Amino acid sequence: MRYLNYRWLLPALLIIMLAACEQSQQQPTAGSTNIQASDEISTLAPDFTLTDLQGRKVTLSQYRGKVVIVNFWATWCPPCREEMPSMESLYRRFKDQDLVLLAINVEEDGGEAVNDFLKGKDYNFTILLDTTAEVQENYQVFQFPETFIIDRNGNLVDKIVGGRNWMSGTLLNRINFLLNG
Repeated sequence: MRYLNYRWLLPALLIIMLAACEQSQQQPTAGSTNIQASDEISTLAPDFTLTDLQGRKVTLSQYRGKVVIVNFWATWCPPCREEMPSMESLYRRFKDQDLVLLAINVEEDGGEAVNDFLKGKDYNFTILLDTTAEVQENYQVFQFPETFIIDRNGNLVDKIVGGRNWMSGTLLNRINFLLNG
């Protein structure tokens, strides 16, 4: 009789393990393309002005009417470095359709760290420096990379935490939809 009472234990454990695996697959990882519905936000993006690597001031609101990707990153962050080539590919594919990519470096010594990081790399999107972490705090960014997609009206429409392959079907379709309706 005691044996019969425990017959359900193995199937129950298997079900619990499968459920746990499914949940862990939903967490963002480098190369993942899973944007969860709970990440969608839809409020006006906080404006900011930062300096690019050439010392020019760049203000978010100057890009109103364009789709803007704002990516917070650091040179010491492996997923940040891993996603940059696909970000460059995405930027090159859609830059003529009003896509703007602003990669905001959050390091105190950002200018020096970024210049060292960029040696031998050909990234054409705009890299900005947030050495005081003011914009990072304003956007409440605590994990890297963390990315916000802003529509043509200046509204935050997606928040993506973790590294991504920006040329994946899901993200590519999302950006294409925002650009072309």
